[in-house]
Amino acid sequence: MSNELLITNAAQLVTLAGPARPRTGREMRELAIIANGALLVRDGAIAALGASSEVERLASPEALRLDAEGRVVMPGFVDAHTHPVFAGTREDEYEMRAEGATYQEIAARGGGIRASVRKTRAASADELFLMALPRVGWLLEHGTTTIEAKSGYGLTLEDELKILRVIRRLNQETPLTLVPTFLGAHEIPDEYRGTAVGECRADYIRLLIDEMLPRVAVERLARFVDIFCESHVFTVAEARHILGRAKQLGLGLRLHADQLTLGGGGRLAAELGARTADHLEWIDDDGIRLLAESQVMAVLLPGAVFNLGLTRYAPARQMIEAGVSVVIATDFNPGSSPTPSMQMALAIACTQMRMRPAEAITAATINAAYSLDLGQQIGSLEVGKQADVVVFDVTDYRQIPYFFGINHALVTIKAGSIVSDRRPRRV
Repeated sequence: MSNELLITNAAQLVTLAGPARPRTGREMRELAIIANGALLVRDGAIAALGASSEVERLASPEALRLDAEGRVVMPGFVDAHTHPVFAGTREDEYEMRAEGATYQEIAARGGGIRASVRKTRAASADELFLMALPRVGWLLEHGTTTIEAKSGYGLTLEDELKILRVIRRLNQETPLTLVPTFLGAHEIPDEYRGTAVGECRADYIRLLIDEMLPRVAVERLARFVDIFCESHVFTVAEARHILGRAKQLGLGLRLHADQLTLGGGGRLAAELGARTADHLEWIDDDGIRLLAESQVMAVLLPGAVFNLGLTRYAPARQMIEAGVSVVIATDFNPGSSPTPSMQMALAIACTQMRMRPAEAITAATINAAYSLDLGQQIGSLEVGKQADVVVFDVTDYRQIPYFFGINHALVTIKAGSIVSDRRPRRV
């Protein structure tokens, strides 16, 4: 069998070739498109790209050939904020929100994250793995080839380790790349909501710092640590303490920040030199300036705002103009954003956050890759990089968000191998 794959006749080969760093400002509009382009993959890596007439001559006669037939060919999406391992669903809360209940009201009644925690704790590792498998399929079918995968629905030492081990197994047994993030500081679990010694939030924070974080680091189960930094979940002072310990252990830092209030999470991300600050719907001008100065990347999650029925989106336009490197992700999870579709996230980013389609594409590929410290390997189509490639059934990249609610990903290629093929079968 040939070790080569030749993709030809792309109306637009969207390479995103450019500086070897996250893109900011006007750079986010520069997609380095090759018209009537072709791509040669050899041993899972990109060997050549350029005009179809030139690249075709470089392929061996045995190469597998894929004719894009005038479609768009792009890097696979990199979804830099997901929660893919969980048990149970929360359509009851979806209906409650339709009837007027808020996310905070539902959480105060014991729903929200804590509802998913109860179901996930009751599931075995094998059950969680089997539940996650179709979600991996959804992601690949929608053109996503790499995700950041958070824990956070266990909130005990063993249950958080269980989730992280499932993520590791998914990495080993599916084509999708999952970058693991420990999110033990996702919520205060039910059993630590009292005031007596042994059952208060301070005890849970001690558990995080003294037991969970060291164990995750020793077993190398996560590359990053995240925390839900809000006054009613983990305060700025608590987050600083927890993340300081994570940093000592050599783990990268990410924060759920300024999602529901202007709580100071964005400023804390800048102070600590976090890799990302995520959500940021309530960030202010000073917070944006600090993110730009500290080079903290902003991971924006328009799907969550949309699905929760809210109207305040992160100020993407202002961030871009201020020099913040912006990332778009789905926030795929069972409560606030149960979608695997980066294409839908891009559509919402363009219509509601006034991002240009080119900026949204950059945010969902090369910038997202750099937010996971993978920008040297994936996120753009350049010689030597891993061949994570998607053929989209459109003739112009702008049609991906323009025709919203449709899955345009026709063929998904991971490390040079076709892992999803939705082309009609020809008789």
